[in-house]
Amino acid sequence: MSQPTKTRHHLAQVVRFSPAEISKAMAEVEGFNAKLAVLITSGVGTMAYAYVFCLIALLSLPAILIQAGGLTKRDVPTSFTKPGLILIIAWIAQTFIQLVLLSIIMVGQRVQSTASDVRAAKQFADTEAIVDALSLKTEGGLKTILDAIEKLPDASPAR
Repeated sequence: MSQPTKTRHHLAQVVRFSPAEISKAMAEVEGFNAKLAVLITSGVGTMAYAYVFCLIALLSLPAILIQAGGLTKRDVPTSFTKPGLILIIAWIAQTFIQLVLLSIIMVGQRVQSTASDVRAAKQFADTEAIVDALSLKTEGGLKTILDAIEKLPDASPAR
């Protein structure tokens, strides 16, 4: 029975906001649009941004609770119930995040997926070259070395 793959250290790396990781991901792609998409995708896909989005959503909660009758206007500071704040939060959540950020994230994921595919293809080619070099049937690898050893005058091991 096979052991499950442990992903704990990989998950921590993915959700952490790490400028070094974002810079590394951006170095793997070319072009302004690809770099911007990877930058936004890498940043927004972290827990730091999840907390920021949660705080943005919670800013409008007092006004909603007042409208639902759960709170009175006296229970919260007036700055949390101003229509301007609620409109800005609604615009960020409904317009910017859904229409703009979502499409940028989709492009960023495609760019990162393509970069990953290129890395996998290179790793596969490297592995094939190593396997060929270690094969006893491939010219230029171990076969060449074994043939040279066999041609030596006394190739038998000393006893």
